Amino acid sequence: MNALIAEDEIEAAELLTSLIHDIDPTMNITQRIDSVQEIINYFESGKKADVIFMDVQLADGKCFEVFDKVTIDNPVIFTTAFDQFAIQAFKFHSIDYLLKPVQSGDLKKALNKLQKIAGKQLSSDDITALKEIISTASNKYKQRILIKSGNKLQYKPVSNVAYFFADGKVAYLVSVDDGRKSLIDHTLEDLETLLNPDIFFRISRKFIVNFEAVSEIKGLISAHMEVKLTQPCEHQLHISRDRVHQFKRWLDR
Repeated sequence: MNALIAEDEIEAAELLTSLIHDIDPTMNITQRIDSVQEIINYFESGKKADVIFMDVQLADGKCFEVFDKVTIDNPVIFTTAFDQFAIQAFKFHSIDYLLKPVQSGDLKKALNKLQKIAGKQLSSDDITALKEIISTASNKYKQRILIKSGNKLQYKPVSNVAYFFADGKVAYLVSVDDGRKSLIDHTLEDLETLLNPDIFFRISRKFIVNFEAVSEIKGLISAHMEVKLTQPCEHQLHISRDRVHQFKRWLDR
């Protein structure tokens, strides 16, 4: 059986490939591609695959754009980092799904299911439903955040936050417009799940930055890379060494 992997994260693709070969050594990974356009080109060229492992969020957009451009007559197993609520809908509408990071047991179940439903295709209704699921899941992220200002509580739109930082056991946001810092009730761990990961990235244990506020990356050595913002900043926003490659992919879109 020939498989195509559509995944823009190299580590995730390598993990999936390794797990597939461990479970089914006969499965042939014909190619790994990382963008919507590459998938379209693949099928427009007449190439075929018995199954497609398709990440929902690819380098240049959501994978469902593919189905507007080409007809895919192959089973699709989606990989996704969306929460369990969205996952249940995926399970209903798609051939199968794998929650990232992919686990061997989940992959084995998906491959067993694939054997039983060989030849099944996604309908146009399935694709429409999945698009709606993604749209709903994307809108679940926090749009504004409560801050403490003297003896008052106020709301700040997250779009107006340049970055968040932790100072001991408390956390602050720094505004884009005036650079003022404000105390918030959330920890950075909370914010990682509450904020849209397309817009905010945790570069280290202490900092989360806004995509729109990043102006450049200073330094070529991974251990000494620093984020520079579009505004003056009192902190040195160093990127943790183990997050550098992921951060670069996050920026390069």
